[in-house]
Amino acid sequence: MERQADLDRYLDVILKWWWLMAACVLVAGVSSYLGTTQMPRIYQATTTVMVGQGLQKANPNYQELFMAEQLAQTYGEMAKRRPVLVGAAEALGLRFVPSAGNVSTSLVRGTQLLEIGVRDTDPERARALADEIARQLILQTPTGAADEEKRREFVQQQLEELEGKIQAARDEIEKEREKLEAANSARAIQQYQGNIQALEQKVSAHQATYAALLTHFQGSANYISVVEPATTPGRPISPNVAQTVGLAAAIGLMLALAGAFLIEYLDDTVRSGEDARKLTGLPLVGEVPRIQGSGNGYGDMLIAHRDPVSAASEAYRVLRTNVRFSSVDRPLRTLMVTSPGPTEGKSVTAANLGAVLAQAGAKTLIVDTDLRRPVQHKILGVSNHRGLSDAILDADRAVMDYVQGTEVDNLFVLAAGQLPPNPSELLGSERLGEIVDELLRHMDTVVFDSSPALMVADAAVLGSRVDGVIVVADSGQTRRALAVSGVEKLRQAKANLLGVVLNRAPQARSGYYYMYNYYYYRSDEDDRNGHHGAPHRTRRGWLSRLWRRRRGVRRSHSAVSEGQVPERVPDQQVGSGGR
Repeated sequence: MERQADLDRYLDVILKWWWLMAACVLVAGVSSYLGTTQMPRIYQATTTVMVGQGLQKANPNYQELFMAEQLAQTYGEMAKRRPVLVGAAEALGLRFVPSAGNVSTSLVRGTQLLEIGVRDTDPERARALADEIARQLILQTPTGAADEEKRREFVQQQLEELEGKIQAARDEIEKEREKLEAANSARAIQQYQGNIQALEQKVSAHQATYAALLTHFQGSANYISVVEPATTPGRPISPNVAQTVGLAAAIGLMLALAGAFLIEYLDDTVRSGEDARKLTGLPLVGEVPRIQGSGNGYGDMLIAHRDPVSAASEAYRVLRTNVRFSSVDRPLRTLMVTSPGPTEGKSVTAANLGAVLAQAGAKTLIVDTDLRRPVQHKILGVSNHRGLSDAILDADRAVMDYVQGTEVDNLFVLAAGQLPPNPSELLGSERLGEIVDELLRHMDTVVFDSSPALMVADAAVLGSRVDGVIVVADSGQTRRALAVSGVEKLRQAKANLLGVVLNRAPQARSGYYYMYNYYYYRSDEDDRNGHHGAPHRTRRGWLSRLWRRRRGVRRSHSAVSEGQVPERVPDQQVGSGGR
């Protein structure tokens, strides 16, 4: 399970930062493509030469072959030296000397073959340089000098003449033997035998001379001959556009992955419900997705009334169910909602929790005890001219005179009223206890919207006087250390902590909300179209659909095991106050 959880976290990071990875891959790929298309094309031509004449002998010995291989290595280094390159440039009439970096040599392992490669932007010039460098190497050998070349030509000519003479003498011997067989007299036989003997001696002499010349002609190990001339290359070897673009894209992807995981590692905020549960040690009683408003500010935040069939509204109903299950022994009539820091969604959570409690039939009152930055009157659309602070200071007036109704049936609100200079003293006074007792005589449930737990002492003071406390953590905003400190401060005040709610939870990480949306909207569409069969595919992206379905199955099982049973509110209870 731990390994699966780790894999899920890694996949969460990838799905979260996929746009960064795609952008890095795109930028790297396009940049490398544009860069490589502007680079000059490089062509390579190769000439193959052989060092030594061991293959021309019938029985070459090991010493000659070994020496030729060593010479080949030496000539390979000489091919990149300036004298050879200058000679090649002068022979071809070039205005520049080829760079040694553009000339490569390689010895075919275990042979006398030496490959000379030349890289150039002109394919024809690359071919000419490869052949000319090979010719310059031949001129560097003892057998490559002009006099030696003439001598070898003479020897070759002599060998050819001797071959002709030997063949002619053998033909004469055959003729003399035919005459010998036809001779009748002893004198003629003796004459023909003498002629044959003289011709055989002549052949032997020619053969001895031929062998001596042949030994001189083939006996040099320090000899270079061209085995395979260079050909004009048809395609460049560099740049390799596909390979370069692929490598750049891979590097961009790896950098994006490293950056994404580094950002996640350095991010010390609460990212998921699992993070909130582990950090605070409290049960996770709800995950609320981000509320999509219409631009009216706080007026759009009462989503449980404005859009009761949305995933966020269903999340608040799940929160209501989990809060009820958290205390089976005694009912929770007074609830306080707080958060470690400001702007983390505690007031919106308190308002929507009160709305779903009222929709379930409970007469619910929301008390804005954030006497420093009250916002409940903005969310619920009521006046803040009079409220809790006035009720505390005016003991002669009934507190119910300050309670205002809302557009949601069974939901009432006691606004903060005039902002006092000493909120903590007012919340810790005996008068507040009297007010709460009076409110409970008229209401089923009272929800207190408290100040942030770490900012002031108001939450700790009020938390010890209510039946249960709910802590709200904002995904991507609440710092881990602050979440731990806020919960610890409430524990020190002996508050009954019911659990933690993750606000603005990414819906991609919550399979339950995907399943809820799919079930609700799919069923409505089937009802309108008259279909009651298996659901067909939606137009969502296949990757998101696959991921959400996979996570949805697992998360739905875990939600049931933790008591987070989705509660479907009857139609007559949902939004009964109208819009």
